[in-house]
Amino acid sequence: MLDLNPEDFLLKPALATIHCEPNWKWKKRDTPMPNYDLFYVWSGEGTVKLNNKSYHVGKGHCFLFRPGDETEATHNPQNPLVLTYIHFDIAEIKTPRMIPSSHRILENTISFESLLTQYVRLFLVNTFGAEIEGKLILKQLMIHLLRDEHDKKEELGSTSNSQMEIIREIANYIQQHPGEPHTIESLAERANLSQRYFSQKFKEIIGHTVKSYIVYSRIKRAEHLLHFTGMSVTETAYALGYNDLHFFSRQFKQYTGKNPSEIR
Repeated sequence: MLDLNPEDFLLKPALATIHCEPNWKWKKRDTPMPNYDLFYVWSGEGTVKLNNKSYHVGKGHCFLFRPGDETEATHNPQNPLVLTYIHFDIAEIKTPRMIPSSHRILENTISFESLLTQYVRLFLVNTFGAEIEGKLILKQLMIHLLRDEHDKKEELGSTSNSQMEIIREIANYIQQHPGEPHTIESLAERANLSQRYFSQKFKEIIGHTVKSYIVYSRIKRAEHLLHFTGMSVTETAYALGYNDLHFFSRQFKQYTGKNPSEIR
């Protein structure tokens, strides 16, 4: 979207920063997303499903939903999401190039959050020049996302192909053996890397922290076991290394929005 002029952005009245209620849930729409939606998580934890792909989200996760996308989301009622959403369109005569990726985890969030706050404040009251400034800020937000994406690609470019293969092999190993008692220490040792370097590269390449990816892999396997094998909730929990059934159920609902018994 670097090729777009600010006036090419068509602002929509659908925007807000919200503290989600404990029972909040974003249900799947009857029709796909009608426009663009910039969706940013300030805090909390939950799961966003974009075109049937699930993302475990927390602070710094940013989505750019596009027209035609199918979206839904849930969150942990004990750690509810705080998020900002901004809907907008692009002038029909323009076909944007270099569109930011659908999902990104921002590490340096201060300037991005400042822009989001400024944008939302513009429309809380009838601010003079709000639409003109809003379009300028929206352009800056897109530049920020594209710059972050460019910088991440350069970082990945500095990672040798062999190291990328190792990290991906570790991720595959976690998926294939979700019930094992994986730790950062044991996985870093398997990769023959220091724990700190392994954790950093894993997040860069896979897009999840090591711990969140372990939990994600276990819950995805649990869904399969409950749905297709006839295993009980207790049997599934123990098979995946959970000694605390309540903790398993809580994590399962946090990631899927449902209780294990509902899947079974």
